[in-house]
Amino acid sequence: MADRRSFEDLVAIMDRLRDPGGCPWDREQTYATLRGYLVEECYEAVDAIDRDDRAGLREELGDLLLQVVFLARLGREEGAFDAGDVVEGIAAKLVRRHPHVFADERASSSGEVLKRWEEIKREEKSAAGGAHQDASVLAGIPRALPALVKAQRLGTKAGRVGFDWPTDEDVVLKLEEETEELRRAIASGDHEELAGEIGDALFTVTMLARRLDVDADAALARANAKFERRFRYLEEELRRRGIAVSDAPPELMERLWEEAKAR
Repeated sequence: MADRRSFEDLVAIMDRLRDPGGCPWDREQTYATLRGYLVEECYEAVDAIDRDDRAGLREELGDLLLQVVFLARLGREEGAFDAGDVVEGIAAKLVRRHPHVFADERASSSGEVLKRWEEIKREEKSAAGGAHQDASVLAGIPRALPALVKAQRLGTKAGRVGFDWPTDEDVVLKLEEETEELRRAIASGDHEELAGEIGDALFTVTMLARRLDVDADAALARANAKFERRFRYLEEELRRRGIAVSDAPPELMERLWEEAKAR
């Protein structure tokens, strides 16, 4: 079996790329220029998961790890941290936040684990930041998260401290209430009010997904894929008939859409 590269080898390769005489492109990169690549690689890894593509996931995780090592190298250059600090930090955090595994505490369910995780996290933040630290239950949710993902995270954090609807049916009733308010906003013609009511309805649907243990973002991604699959079938059938999509009569498009659903 051929020798396998190690994490240290990857760090050494990055050092060579950034050192004088290394790669001009790599030497020009900054935190700001790498930000977009980091986000893109995260999405590509998620896409590989969605496609159940193990070989693709392996490659995308490598690309994502490259961004981690690249950013750690920038941190080392300015004396802030290095790759070793990153590894040490996450290893220590995992041990610290799993006292039911690495200490003498006990946890009998994932719910207990998550509750204790949040308690330890708040204790860490308080110790690190003192009086100026954000002590909110909602602290720690990245501002740059996509809105749908952020909504589910907000609801999850609030729900863990008891701020939630009593039952799933209560959320359904709330959704019906939001739908009625949305109808009134449409009738009013007030665009700002309409945007607000659409946001409220989306948020409520996301809360229902959270309570039912459904990943709202993944559910919407599946709905997107379903729509795309059916619409492409519709396009192909119209193309086969020599009809442009823009010229197709609504009743034909509806019939082809139903055919796509049946398939």
